[in-house]
Amino acid sequence: MLLNLKFQLNREHFDLDVALNLDQPVTGLFGPSGSGKTSILNVIAGLTQPPSGRMELDGDLLFDAERKINLPPEKRGIGYVFQDSQLFPHRSVQSNLLYGYRLLSPDKRRFQPDQIIDLLEIEPLLSRRPGRLSGGEKQRVALGRTLLASPRLLLLDEPMASLDVGLKRQILPFLKRVKDNLQIPMIYVSHSIGEILQLTDMLVVMEKGRVLGCGPFLEVMKDEKILNLAESLGLENVVPVTVCKHEPELGFTTVKINHHQLRLPIAEVATEEQVFVAVRPEDIVLATGRVEGTSIQNQLEGTIQGINRVGNRALVYVDLGFVVMAEVTLKAVKDLELKERDKIFCLIKSRSFTYLGAPRG
Repeated sequence: MLLNLKFQLNREHFDLDVALNLDQPVTGLFGPSGSGKTSILNVIAGLTQPPSGRMELDGDLLFDAERKINLPPEKRGIGYVFQDSQLFPHRSVQSNLLYGYRLLSPDKRRFQPDQIIDLLEIEPLLSRRPGRLSGGEKQRVALGRTLLASPRLLLLDEPMASLDVGLKRQILPFLKRVKDNLQIPMIYVSHSIGEILQLTDMLVVMEKGRVLGCGPFLEVMKDEKILNLAESLGLENVVPVTVCKHEPELGFTTVKINHHQLRLPIAEVATEEQVFVAVRPEDIVLATGRVEGTSIQNQLEGTIQGINRVGNRALVYVDLGFVVMAEVTLKAVKDLELKERDKIFCLIKSRSFTYLGAPRG
């Protein structure tokens, strides 16, 4: 996918000014509420027309203000999943799913209903009306309806914003399935870094209508303003791990990632299943050697990849086979004489990890 965006749009509290070239399978659009994320999706989908600008998707011109070209939403081939699902309340789940599918000519149907129903595990719901569905079920049906319209680009506007933590853990695995199995390019909007990093590390960071940064997660986080914004919204390291065994008598679940084993809080997850876990940068302690006689259960050896001074603190990027950020004081950097390519140990308490989701399949 190649999406070229350049437009300006006046909003109530700010002026939206966007110039982006997006070419990744999944791009996360990150920023606080009211930063312009949904407005960008609405322009891409054709629901909002900016007074100036141009937009092109895979060589097809969708909008050009100067040439007075503005394709209507139904001709753009773009799917949109909203926060509140927007299912037809008077139709069954099956009827909702097939709404866009029936409007397509057979030669334009990329997916079959059984394929999507199986992928999203919604067969037991087919005869129900939306009013009898949970929030998570509604979002899965809304996602299925959008997919069956065979979009060439999928827009997801905080699809889990209204869901509690348990339901979010149910939905995220299905979004990952869509990414891995259907390979439809996605733009995923969220003010949660943790959600985005489960799908992609490619970020566009927004604030007050402006693009603060665009690129891989670790690169854009080197900008002090972006880092401060991300921390205010709950910045975390997010990594996928595989469950090895449960040890309830010791109070641990043992997981592995690359060549490392970690002890985490007990989880109700099957062994050999993959889950995402998160740990905050400030919860990672650095040591120049292995520490004896401590209650900290996880000591991971890695190499310092970089050190970024941010105000009166430092972010240390450590390569453990996967990269994590540890936040330490400037005094710690000086006292430990930390520098790039040094060997370092990351010490992490088991209880510092939280589970974010459990992908299946």
